[in-house]
Amino acid sequence: MYQYTEFDQQFVKARAAQYRDMLERNLAGQLGDDEFRPLRLQNGWYLQRYAPMLRIAVPYGEISSRQLRVLARIAREYDQPSNELFRQAQQTQDALGAVPVPRGGAVGSNLKNGYGHFTTRLNVQFNWIPLARSADVMELLATVNMHGIQTSGNTIRNINTEALAGIAVDEIADPRPFCEILRQWSTLHPEFAFLPRKFKISVNGAREDRAALGWYDIGLQLLRNAAGELGFKVLVGGGMGRTPVIGTVVREFIAWHQVINYIEACIRVYNRYGRRDNVWKARIKILVKAEGQRYIDQVEAEYRQIVEVDGAPHTITQEEFDRVAAHFVPPALARRERKGEEAGMHEIIRAAAQADPEYARWLHRNVKPHRDPELRAVVLSFKRPGQAPGDATGEQLDLAADFAERFSAGEARTTHEQNLLLPWVHQDDLPALWHAARQAGLARPNIGLLTDMISCPGGDFCSLANARSLPIAEAIMQRYQDLDEVYDIGEIDLHMSGCINSCGHHHSGHIGILGVDKDGKEWYQVTLGGADGSKLSGPATPGKVVGPSFSAAEVPEVIEALLETYRALRQHAGGRSETFIATLRRVGLEPFKAAANAVRNPEQQEA
Repeated sequence: MYQYTEFDQQFVKARAAQYRDMLERNLAGQLGDDEFRPLRLQNGWYLQRYAPMLRIAVPYGEISSRQLRVLARIAREYDQPSNELFRQAQQTQDALGAVPVPRGGAVGSNLKNGYGHFTTRLNVQFNWIPLARSADVMELLATVNMHGIQTSGNTIRNINTEALAGIAVDEIADPRPFCEILRQWSTLHPEFAFLPRKFKISVNGAREDRAALGWYDIGLQLLRNAAGELGFKVLVGGGMGRTPVIGTVVREFIAWHQVINYIEACIRVYNRYGRRDNVWKARIKILVKAEGQRYIDQVEAEYRQIVEVDGAPHTITQEEFDRVAAHFVPPALARRERKGEEAGMHEIIRAAAQADPEYARWLHRNVKPHRDPELRAVVLSFKRPGQAPGDATGEQLDLAADFAERFSAGEARTTHEQNLLLPWVHQDDLPALWHAARQAGLARPNIGLLTDMISCPGGDFCSLANARSLPIAEAIMQRYQDLDEVYDIGEIDLHMSGCINSCGHHHSGHIGILGVDKDGKEWYQVTLGGADGSKLSGPATPGKVVGPSFSAAEVPEVIEALLETYRALRQHAGGRSETFIATLRRVGLEPFKAAANAVRNPEQQEA
């Protein structure tokens, strides 16, 4: 993991002290709310539906056990609203009504406090910290080099990569040193502090795209050219929201040491020509889509100016790369003494799996291959009934810290799917980790399956949301508790957003659910066939709407109808069943649309 320098540490502490000064002036009436708002947002503090929401940066997803323990403390001690505020919020949510679950039952609001929430962009959020205590939280975070800088505002946001970075068996090069260099370059970048709109960058170092590059403002794919030189393919202009767009390849290859100079050119052109008159037209995807080759030509001209005239000021030197890369070497792990052949341990693991089917499923779904044959990467699942997807209690965060220290060299990683990954687990420790994680409720063997769904907090918390997403997620979770059934359905991406801002990445779900508003009521639009660019999903693709919107009560039944249609139409070969996305692409949308629309109550108006 990257270790903050003394300069980094002092910078974060100074930022926390600066925030305290601004907050105290605001609370004393010396700094108006309108003046305080941009300063608050620059540090990750939003005012949401009921209370402030804090977004904490987790650069490229790497998080230490010490940091997890501080997050646990924040959940227990600070994510606590007044009883009156919480009661009022609960009454508001109760008035919206419960969501029926097919075959009986109903699910109400998931309004809870004392939780951290893992986001799709690897950050951590809290929803109930009183603003008067926010400076205390910032100072506590600074003790472990955490902050909320540039987790909001029209700036370059958290730099992303995949959770297997540096350990993936199909890796071309480790993307983490480049992510860290980009983080340092982009933090408080004076030229890009007020872009037309927020800006997001993702980097992938493996052959398989597990970083959803096509959906980012800039996506960077590490590769080697014909001469064996390391560099990047550059995609620009991806994004979700009201207008889903897949990024355009603007450069097939840029040498690694010139990548920041090239990114600077891409963002300068956007900063110069991006729209500022319409928030819905302000993202770079709109500029790239409208200008096409003219945008690329402008970038190339700007890049030549930066390199040939300005002297390529952001060239990454070998010395600087080596300095940063030295932080990302594998941890010094004790090697295990072997009394027999390596195959002996594999036989022990295999025998244990045969003896316990639940353990076998966990090994299959939650344990990932590692470039070091003695190690594995293990996913802790934060998806279970009664808890919103991606939520983690203070106790669970402390337990995750325990597991990281005991089994993973003190390191964990947040994932795009809103779970935690332990990257340095010795294969001998798998049985002990499984028993500990199962006792903690974090070993549910559902990674990549239906109940490993992605969801934003939605209308339960967010003031931008048109509808609640968490009761829908819980209704689906309650309906599909039978692991045998979930395994029979197989690998599938279900993504859910409470509004068009797409924080739940519904556009890239094989099944996507989007909350919409009609006459002040909650309705939901369903899309099919989205993809994030991974091997399972195929090239990044936005899903297609299956028809008019559905009521909250209908959504769980729609999902059931879609899945039953898939099970009726899928093909089988070699003992394996065709996946949902493969069946959908083979037979087309029509059978699925018909099944979904058959659920609609004819007495209800269509949204």
